Amino acid sequence: MKSFIFLLLLEINTTTAVTHSLKYFYTSSSQVPNFPEFVVVGLVDEVQMFHYDSNTKTAAPKQDWMNEAADPNYWEDETGSCMGAQQTFKGNIEIAKQRFNQTGGVHIWQNMYGCEWDDETEEVNGYEQYGYDGEDWISFDLKTETWIAPQQQAVITKHKWDNDKALITLDKNYLTQRCPEWLKKYLNYGRSSLMRTELPSVSLLQKTSSSPVTCHATGFHPDRAMMFWRKDGEEFHEGVDEGEILHNNDGTFQKSVDLDLTSVPPEDWKRYECVFQLSGVKEDQITELDKAVIRTNEAGNHIIIITVIAEVVLVVVLAAIGFLVYKKKTDKRPPSPVENREVQQQMLPTA
Repeated sequence: MKSFIFLLLLEINTTTAVTHSLKYFYTSSSQVPNFPEFVVVGLVDEVQMFHYDSNTKTAAPKQDWMNEAADPNYWEDETGSCMGAQQTFKGNIEIAKQRFNQTGGVHIWQNMYGCEWDDETEEVNGYEQYGYDGEDWISFDLKTETWIAPQQQAVITKHKWDNDKALITLDKNYLTQRCPEWLKKYLNYGRSSLMRTELPSVSLLQKTSSSPVTCHATGFHPDRAMMFWRKDGEEFHEGVDEGEILHNNDGTFQKSVDLDLTSVPPEDWKRYECVFQLSGVKEDQITELDKAVIRTNEAGNHIIIITVIAEVVLVVVLAAIGFLVYKKKTDKRPPSPVENREVQQQMLPTA
């Protein structure tokens, strides 16, 4: 992982195995125009359910079912915790700048942590990663229970964290036990929305007659989907450019795949078709390449391509900061993404 820029979400029964995830992202920034200097975001299966930023100064649920999962004091407590962490992380960027012998300018410290759970094999995978100014800084290797530092400036942090065995035990417990426990509870609370299946609307789009044809699917859920072009019934990759799965602002997803037809004579277009496959749905959604149904900018027919209204999440914590300590709470409330006292005690270890 070279960059720490993370993009920030049918009633058909299926027994298909699925890997679910619970993630928290932090962003601490300095001199970034039109962006809060501190952001905390939580996601379940890529759907945002927790948000705090330094502009609103309020921790808030992004899904109605989160209010069922949290006790009445949870959001007030988290607001206070996030506000405290905001000040700590602001100081951490200054420490990072010292490590790299920097003065002013735009700087970002990022952090992502969480877990994945396979609902068939019950396999759990936890992870914790940090970055500074878009480069890997340090990450936790759960198998060896050690920290990996790809940059020289992080080696001192690696040694400090590796030698704190009590902290490593807490990290491991959170990533392998507490995180997946709450992931399963969140999935239960939000089952009606998180576990739903929605088929997409698929369109063929083209800017001009010489541009690639875009097969665009939007409005599908979950995000576990494949999309590709076929020629004569066989998957085809020459002249094909596949885009990433992106968020829509209503919690569904979109994806596009382009086909360059420069060397394809018009009479051969009928040999091509766009295929969309959604996890848990047996039948493929097939769209034949037909010039008559392509929406184009030419002849006054304006293409409307749904833009990504995902919240872009840059997440954060500093070079010299200690790992977040997760205090075990009662089962009546979710684990806090920021737990104020422990974070403030650990975030500024001496160099």
